[in-house]
Amino acid sequence: MATATFGAGCFWGVEEAFRRLPGVLEATSGYMGGDVEKPTYQQVCTGRTNHAEVVQVEYDPAQIPYARLLEAFWKIHDPTTLNRQGPDRGTQYRSAVFTHDDEQAREASEMKRKLDESGGFGRPIVTEITPAGTFWRAEEYHQRYVQKNGGAGCHI
Repeated sequence: MATATFGAGCFWGVEEAFRRLPGVLEATSGYMGGDVEKPTYQQVCTGRTNHAEVVQVEYDPAQIPYARLLEAFWKIHDPTTLNRQGPDRGTQYRSAVFTHDDEQAREASEMKRKLDESGGFGRPIVTEITPAGTFWRAEEYHQRYVQKNGGAGCHI
């Protein structure tokens, strides 16, 4: 089993999108990249904790390679909008890949470079690629939000 962490705006739909991929064992909504220990949703929503809403993905690399997770990440959000996804605005909604080892950092950086050079998004990609820090699991009502709420969510 391996771990990958992505920030692509509102975590509800992002979690559901990753959960649907064969080889993904678990997708968990949470927070990463900030300055406050054990942040709450209310704190993160202020934009003052520096956390991003993220989804931490546990996956089987024998069934789904990290590159496939990256491909899904680029498709489920707009990586060209700084601190914004759709109507959601703030640093907590930034596009981010939090890497868990040097190989993930290399793959993410290389794929970002190739996508940028291709011009496929029409604007420069602003996704940050940084080493993973502490993952703080979001409150239980955020977990499997789309499933619990009849398909309501974002990015799906």
